[in-house]
Order: sequence, then structure tokens, then C-alpha cells
Amino acid sequence: MAKPASNARPAPDQVLVDIADYVVHYRIRSALAYETARACLIDTLGCGLEALEYPACTKLLGPVVPGTVVPNGARVPGTQLQLDPVHAAFNIGTMIRWLDFNDCWLAAEWGHPSDNLGGILATADWLSRNAVATGRPPLSMKDVLTAMIKAHEIQGCIALENSFNKVGLDHVILVKVATTAVVAQMLGLPHEEIVNAVSLAFVDGQSLRTYRHAPNTGSRKSWAAGDATSRGVRLALIAGTGEAGYSSALTAPTWGFYDVSFNGQPFRFQRPYGSYVMENVLFKISYPAEFHSQTAVEAAMQLHGQLEKLGKTVEDIQKITISTHEACLRIIDKQGPLHNPADRDHCIQYMVAVPLIFGRLQATDYEDSVAADPRIDALRAKITCVENKQYSVDYHDPDKRSISNALRVELKDGTRLKELKIEYPIGHKRRRKDGMPLLEAKFRANLARRFARKQQDAILAVSLDQKLLEVMPVNTYVDLYMSC
Repeated sequence: MAKPASNARPAPDQVLVDIADYVVHYRIRSALAYETARACLIDTLGCGLEALEYPACTKLLGPVVPGTVVPNGARVPGTQLQLDPVHAAFNIGTMIRWLDFNDCWLAAEWGHPSDNLGGILATADWLSRNAVATGRPPLSMKDVLTAMIKAHEIQGCIALENSFNKVGLDHVILVKVATTAVVAQMLGLPHEEIVNAVSLAFVDGQSLRTYRHAPNTGSRKSWAAGDATSRGVRLALIAGTGEAGYSSALTAPTWGFYDVSFNGQPFRFQRPYGSYVMENVLFKISYPAEFHSQTAVEAAMQLHGQLEKLGKTVEDIQKITISTHEACLRIIDKQGPLHNPADRDHCIQYMVAVPLIFGRLQATDYEDSVAADPRIDALRAKITCVENKQYSVDYHDPDKRSISNALRVELKDGTRLKELKIEYPIGHKRRRKDGMPLLEAKFRANLARRFARKQQDAILAVSLDQKLLEVMPVNTYVDLYMSC
């Protein structure tokens, strides 16, 4: 007869402790991290403002009970909504992520660390408004930037060596974990309660990745991160009541996360927590396209111009071969019918066909009205993806982190255009100097979608000035984005 299991409570799993140690004790000293976090902040909020033009997004926003206004509640940029921090986090997180145009992190696991801004900004704004209402000082925007850096780092460092998609889980689990940790710190929870909070995030149910892949690709992938960052806020608040944590949430035999959800394997780590992820994050600047396709889209845009110079059109194309990396093949190499915008923005053939035909790729190009053009599917059928092993190696190289794609176009008359390879997208750290003016232009364009010139200018005056932004109270900054 087997011995009964010991009921002695073990020490907390080291992974939980390391996360809590980091959010409580680590001081960010990197000027580059703060500068990049500011760029990330404005880009992410801009993506949210653009998403407000899409009814499929806005129908999900607002309080659970229509008309509810929370006194001193968190405000949702670009709207008049004033909500509790949990629902505000969902609203902001969903806006941010809707168009797949916010920043990226590519590693063993993929994801979008700026998704955490939903929970961070909602909590910081709520805390600040309540502080002001009771005569206490609000949080500053530097506090928000610090939380962003740390959330990026937690999500990104876990992602470096641990593939959740290979066990069927979606990367938003890391949004939930990171948001839980940094929000718990913002709430002032002691170290022990932060450990408890993070354990609750791992014990929690996790999203299955099926909604990102054929044949089930759908719009949940556009609000899943909002759901995750909102859940992170909720779990941090629960932990703050003194609710118990689960010390071996990861390592418990049979019942723990590793055995249940990670094939019995412990997490592996490439580096300690610092500010590496924010410093190296990837911005989507030019195109609202899944990031593994960004260089392919850029190449397609250049080839569109080449075809025009030759007096050719896409009807003259016989075949296109995309040499790519393994992650691209796993996520966005897709044949057959595409059922909705979410399906289309995760299909590399679609994202290459559109710029070859029209000389553009915009968020509206995923809508049914554009997708109905028969030339798109006709061209998609001529596009084949193959793996270049070196591209896959360079993708994981910590000194390169390239996202290479190369396009070879063969015409019906036998002409073969020179293979066009692009290794680093415009939003990569190696092209940061070229990218920042374009990122600011993207932000200006997104502000113009929503606000009058005077309001745009007020936002820009603060947002483009690092020192001015860092000292501004959170509530004051968020108020700049309120819809009239």
C-alpha cells in the first residue's frame, strides 16, 4: 500500500519567489529601457485609439451593467468610460490588442508584452484618482513606465526558453502572470502576498491556443490579452485580501502546473530579470501584420514597385516562394479559405498578396470588402513557404533575434526577379534609428483619428518629452485622452 502524501507545506517554488523578488527589489537603471518604454506607451495607446474605429471591438467595451460609472474609477482612453480597474483593464487591453499592431516579443514563445498595459494603466489610474480624492499624492507616469519594463521582462524572460504553444497553451498566460506580479507591487502588497498572487495566476485556468489556428481562428485572439491582463488585476486584488497562495503551484507532483500543463518539464531560463526585454522589444511600425510576416510584407511592398517598373502586374506572376523561419511556418503559413479578419491577419500568403496587388497593407485590408477581391485568393494559391534553417537559427540567436524572410518571384514569361531578403523589420532594435520617427508619425496619425488639434497637441507635448512625461501624475495624463 502506498504511503500517503506528505501534507507538509513546502517552501514556495523558486520561480514564484524570483518574480516577487524582481518586482519588489529590482531597480531599473537603464535610460534606454525608460526611453523605449515611453515609445511603447504611446505606440500602444495609439493602437488602442485606432481600434475604436471598429465596431467589432467597441461592442465588447464598457461596464458589465450598462450605465455604470465607478466613482474615482479608471478611465478608458479615447472614450468617456470610467470603470473599476478590473473591467478597465479588459477594455484597455482589448483596445490595445485588437488590430495586432502593438509591440512583439519573439522567442520560444511569442507574444505582445505591451498587452500588460491594460492592467498597469487601469490600476495606476484608479489608485491615483483615489489618492487625490483622499489628499494623497498620485502615482507618476514613471511608475507606469517602471511597471511596463518589469512586466515586459517577466513575460519575455519566461518566453525565451519555454514554448507554451507547443503544449497547446496560448501566450496570454504570460500576460496574466506578468500583470498579476506588477499590479500586486503597485497595490503595495508585501513580498509574501505577491508570491501568493503569482501562484494564483499559475493555478488558474489557462487559455487554449486553438483560437489562433486553423480551422478555429477567430476574434478571441483579439480580446484574449485583455481578458488575461484583467484577470491579473483581479488576482492581485484577491491576494491583497490575504487570500492564501499555493507554494508548489508549479512543482507539485500530479497536480502542479508543470505536470498538468507543461509535460512535466520545469521552466528553463536564459537570463535573470533585468531590463533586457524592453530594450530589445520589437515594434510594429509599418504594417498591422503578425510580426513573423513583417519582413515579408516589406519585401512585397518593394516588389510591387519593381513590377510596376517592369510594366507587370500580379496577373503576370507564375509562382512566389517565401523562404522563412520555423515560427512563421507554424503560425501563419495557411492555405484554404479564410473566414474572418482574424484569419487573414494570421496568413502570410494573404499579407504578401495584398501589398503586391495594392501597394499597401492597412488594418482595413483584412475586412470582408477587401478580401472579396478575387485577385487575392488567386495570388495566395501561387505562394509557397519553405524553411531556411539558418533563418530559424538566427531567429533564436540572442545577439541577432532576426525575423528573416526572402521572396522569389517567377513570372509567366520565364523572368525570375532577384530574391529579395529582409532580415530585420523596421521596428527591430537594429533599425531603431530609422523606426522612431515612423513610430511617432504612427502615434500622431492615431491621435488625429480621435481628437481635435488642440487635444492632440496637448498629448504630444507631454508624450514626446521623456522628463515631462515621467513626472506627470497618471490621472492627469490619462485625462488628456478622454473623449469629449
